[in-house]
Amino acid sequence: MRFKYLWIGLSILLPTPLFATGIGLTGENLSLWWGLPFVGMLASLATLPLFALHFWEAHYGKVALGWSLLTIFSLLASFGISTSQAAILETFFHHFLPFVIMIGALYTISGGIRIDVEAHATPLLNTGVLAIGTFLAGWIGTTGASMLLIRPLLHINRDRQHRVHHMIFFIFLVANIGGALTPLGDPPLFIGFLNGVSFFWPLENLLLPMLPMIFILLLLFYGMDTFFVKKEGLSFRHTLPRVKIKGGLNGFLFLGVIGFVLLSGLWTPGFYVHVGSVPLEIQDVLRDVGLVVLALLSFLLTPHSIYQANHFSWEPFKEVAKLFFGIFMTVIPVIAILDAGLQGAMAPLISLVTHEGIPQNRMYFWLSGGLSSILDNAPTYLVFFHMAGGDAGVLMSSLSRTLEAISLGAVFMGAMTYIGNAPNFMVKAIAEGQHIRMPSFFGYLAWSFGILLPLFILLSWWRF
Repeated sequence: MRFKYLWIGLSILLPTPLFATGIGLTGENLSLWWGLPFVGMLASLATLPLFALHFWEAHYGKVALGWSLLTIFSLLASFGISTSQAAILETFFHHFLPFVIMIGALYTISGGIRIDVEAHATPLLNTGVLAIGTFLAGWIGTTGASMLLIRPLLHINRDRQHRVHHMIFFIFLVANIGGALTPLGDPPLFIGFLNGVSFFWPLENLLLPMLPMIFILLLLFYGMDTFFVKKEGLSFRHTLPRVKIKGGLNGFLFLGVIGFVLLSGLWTPGFYVHVGSVPLEIQDVLRDVGLVVLALLSFLLTPHSIYQANHFSWEPFKEVAKLFFGIFMTVIPVIAILDAGLQGAMAPLISLVTHEGIPQNRMYFWLSGGLSSILDNAPTYLVFFHMAGGDAGVLMSSLSRTLEAISLGAVFMGAMTYIGNAPNFMVKAIAEGQHIRMPSFFGYLAWSFGILLPLFILLSWWRF
């Protein structure tokens, strides 16, 4: 068994091919059957926690690895080592590894900040925490804001009986919708930034459709929390909360994260480092190394008592890393089929976004959003970005409404499922660690379909 994994690793990392078929991994050559491992991965996420919880908790990493290996072996058998190596390393080093490093850095740094809030768990205070987190998500990322404020929210409401709705709305607002403010907020917008979209374009163009969504959701949350407070027979005095912040060094490390991310987008020296057959731009390598260094500094310099007080655990991060490895690996052929556009097996789906050469912005919104809710939203955004022409200058001007549709779909609809965005899983795992019985995969869909879907329908009618 170990020899098999060693052989796979060596075959992927070898700089020259041992054998090859000469056929490139292009979407035109792939049938829909190549999506089977990805469907299996999604089905495992949806059903095993529901019907085989103990098995899933003990073996979810093996399940994700199994579906990944099915994709990897299929690629090796069909396309040879050279083509498979390029596809796998491209995904691993350009998408999965930066994703995990960014998530890990934000998770570690935010875990080193302790926000002690002593106050009554009033609906007004809870709504305020969600509002602050939504704003912060646009500047320190949905992961950073989620990890920073999820624990204070849990602490404030530690004696409450009904807390599931706190987590649901937290995922909606802080872990997703708040990320639409800047390219730092969510990976799809950062992908756009790297492809020429100006840093302030999201703030100028997405803020208007973002504000009504936030206002309505906060209002709904306030009404629901008020209802549950009365149901629990609680009465609170409205007093100013006492806030104490520890681990201030990590606030400066957050600025370092922002600096490294901006550096990778603004500095283009044209120098590359090659891993196997994949070129890595030096600014991206420096960004990832810098983020690892910042995470290490945070973990080494932050007093251990702060992590203990935060009930910090690596388990949520490990769960996200393992499950998203499975998602990233199994999605390789699916993204290739999408990239093929009208020449691929998903041509009927792709044809919905254009009519006689005119972009159908409403369909861009729903398709980019629908796929982002079950695929990784960064490569999905990139596919639709290129499908709309890929010219950032045109997309920011004459086709700005099309870029708005792609951006809002990719960012907002990450809240539709647990797998739509990485912080969703982290919030779920942390909440369950605090003995909150979070909804199953399908149970969460009932919340998102019941609350978010009507809002998205209204947004689609209004904007597109």
